[in-house]
Amino acid sequence: MAQDRTASARSETPTGVKAVLGPTNTGKTHLAIERMCAHSSGMIGFPLRLLAREVYDRVVKIKGEKSVALITGEERIEPPGARYLLCTAEAMPVTERSMAFVAIDEAQLAADRERGHVFTDRLLHARGREETMILGSSTVEPLVRALVPGVEVVTRPRFSTLSHAGAKKLSRVPPRSAIVAFSTEQVYAIAEMLRRFRGGAAVVMGALSPQTRNAQVALYQSGEVDYLVATDAIGMGLNLDVEHVAFAGLSKYDGRRHRRLTPPEMAQIAGRAGRHQKDGTFGTLTGSGGHDSEFDAEEVYAIEEHRFAPLTRLFWREPEPRFDSLAALIADLETPPLRPELAPAPEAIDLGVLKRLADEGAVADTVRGHGQVRRFWDVCRLPDFRQQGVETHSRFVARLWQDLRQGELGADFVAGQIAQLDRTGGDIDTLQGRIAAIRSWAYIAQRPDWVLARDEMAARARAVEARLSDALHGKLTERFINRRTAVLMKKLGPDAGLLSVRLEDEEVLVEGEHIGSLRGFAFQVDPGARLTDRKLLLAAAEKHLARLLQTRADALVEALHEGSADVALRDGAIVWDGQKLAVLAPGRSLLAPVLVPDRTLDAVPGPSRKALVAALEAWLEAALEPLAPLRKLDDASRAQESGPELRALLIALVDRGGMAPREQTGVDRLDKARRTMLTRLGVRVGALDLYVPAMLRPQAIGLWRQLAAVAGKPAAAAPDPRMAPALPAGNRRPPPGYRNLGKQLLRLDIADKLLREAHDARTGTIAAADRATGGKGPRGKGRSRGGASRKEAEQARTGFTLEPARAVSMGLTTVSYARLLRMGGFQPIAPRPLADGAHGPPAPLRWRWRPPRRHVEPEVAAPARRDGAFAALADMVR
Repeated sequence: MAQDRTASARSETPTGVKAVLGPTNTGKTHLAIERMCAHSSGMIGFPLRLLAREVYDRVVKIKGEKSVALITGEERIEPPGARYLLCTAEAMPVTERSMAFVAIDEAQLAADRERGHVFTDRLLHARGREETMILGSSTVEPLVRALVPGVEVVTRPRFSTLSHAGAKKLSRVPPRSAIVAFSTEQVYAIAEMLRRFRGGAAVVMGALSPQTRNAQVALYQSGEVDYLVATDAIGMGLNLDVEHVAFAGLSKYDGRRHRRLTPPEMAQIAGRAGRHQKDGTFGTLTGSGGHDSEFDAEEVYAIEEHRFAPLTRLFWREPEPRFDSLAALIADLETPPLRPELAPAPEAIDLGVLKRLADEGAVADTVRGHGQVRRFWDVCRLPDFRQQGVETHSRFVARLWQDLRQGELGADFVAGQIAQLDRTGGDIDTLQGRIAAIRSWAYIAQRPDWVLARDEMAARARAVEARLSDALHGKLTERFINRRTAVLMKKLGPDAGLLSVRLEDEEVLVEGEHIGSLRGFAFQVDPGARLTDRKLLLAAAEKHLARLLQTRADALVEALHEGSADVALRDGAIVWDGQKLAVLAPGRSLLAPVLVPDRTLDAVPGPSRKALVAALEAWLEAALEPLAPLRKLDDASRAQESGPELRALLIALVDRGGMAPREQTGVDRLDKARRTMLTRLGVRVGALDLYVPAMLRPQAIGLWRQLAAVAGKPAAAAPDPRMAPALPAGNRRPPPGYRNLGKQLLRLDIADKLLREAHDARTGTIAAADRATGGKGPRGKGRSRGGASRKEAEQARTGFTLEPARAVSMGLTTVSYARLLRMGGFQPIAPRPLADGAHGPPAPLRWRWRPPRRHVEPEVAAPARRDGAFAALADMVR
């Protein structure tokens, strides 16, 4: 089948594939841009021309115009030798260009009914030589893991929180809000109402050209209007300073039926609220229509917590069909996928047009041969910018094919078609229709073999689109914005000090107008406020901030005493509400840091500030309770009866978080009394390491790591959040509490337990030999001339067996277990080879033990021969 050829041709999977997944406002696209610019070349595929253009402008500022290309269906800016390509997903030159870095954005669109198969193909086959990045929602994670072997998945949290604000009347919707509707009529009606009592709103719809959308967004971003009315077109590709998203409805017509939005679709739109570190809210408009227009509890939870059901299948269509005939082409495009994770793509507009015209003999008879079939398929893939459906769009494609099947379109013909659309008169709907038509000709003019004088015709089409977009922007502004009302709504008068100021959650409102946020005890002015407004609003806010801060401080003190405050210790700082309340500074010892209040607390009135600092100190003491075992060691290191050697050992253990390699501690030089003291302090003396079992927990290690950083000690690796018995080693530094066994890491207490069990097996073998000889060694003598017992000498020669089942049950491989035994002084014994001509199973693996020399890792005995069981053993312990 055709997909078999595709799979074999693209079976090579480069290394370095990373999936960066998460909700909106996690910086995924920003990360991809940074990674691409760090490579010698790169390409990113976006879902929208608007987003590709936005990122193109950003990369041009970094790399220069000569190094960056923009490739979409309607626009190509491709300087010779461009090394960085910003494309729409459909226009990515995946097979033509080899790039060091490749990324695909919004990978979850592989489940879209119309375009999903394109994103699935890019997810499966678009690869960079050095690094590949897949960006998208966490809902696509299971399918990415299944379809992309060896992918590294990184989940990024949202920078800001998103919370449900309930239903509001349109007159009560706060400024800097976006109202989302799902029909043109509803968008116009809401914009008209906002014009009357709020001064107007910017309008954003999918039918607008990118230039018109940008102009309308600029009105909102500049603060000229405080409201944006949009369709779900804002859900992707637009970065807006929106604080609240209000849904005018929760249902839409998706081209096949009227249905309720899915929770991921709701979250994609609601996620426009809050950007970077600024939180956002979402809700609905009251009176917009029945129970169906309200969020239910499950939907609110899913949106706020970013928890959605994972995608179960992605849509797929054969990306490299055969072009032997129209029948073969259609058959390949309708071929079902072989993998269970993939589903046949629903019939998209291009396939619908192809099948419709293939049934018309007058058209189908003109398509003969491989080249003609391929060219006809390219014509059928012309996007339906007019949104007229298969029947109407197929007639336009048929007329275009009659001109293209013999060669290229003449420049005069194309120029005439473009000139007919170069008229800026008419109402909003008329201008939208002309923009859709000119986008079709812009797409046609970009094709390399469709139009003579391609560059000139493409430039003409873009110029006409720009003029029509400007005219449409003017019409929208004229209809939906009353500039005088907008200015009057902004002017609050000279008596700003008499205005009412209140706090809603963390938002400071003056006369209901948002002027900033109170995060923790730090007041942050709204960055979108105009300079003239800011002075007036701050004058009113300053008179009330002290009272607001005192109320907040008293409430936090009470919550700290009750244990209900959401306070955390992060990176040596006490954090609440995303803001630092205090930082830790070095004290008399590593375990006794000093609490230094943050400067933001200076604005809190004196008595409340003093009570808050005392409550934070009490909270810190309780938070450091998991380090009590280390405190015992720290106190004992100051006691005179400990002696200098034990005191030095205890100081080293405290500095290392309660664990250290045995050969570096000097524990073997301690007398019996000091060893007893060490045991009573809770320190376990293992064969390889000294450790405090209570410190082998992620919380305790994490606290010690923060205090060590505060004290200026060398930074330790981050603790493993699971503290599993065994972990893969990887390339990173081993986390505290683990011993490195090459390809695996083993927790210290588990390593000690396995070595103790190995010694128990050894002593059991000696005891058995003692019983067999009646307490005598060979020839009736109990000791050898060197002082060792005859039984021990015999064991050193014949050895004893160890079963690896116990280690394997803890997650160790036999190679790692053998390495651990070697570290503990156990050495493998080469089995005696079979006599010539003899046959049989290899002898069981046997071990012997010799006390290891400290500071030197035992070496593996060199084998005399590499045959039989010892050949496998030598490979295992190497």
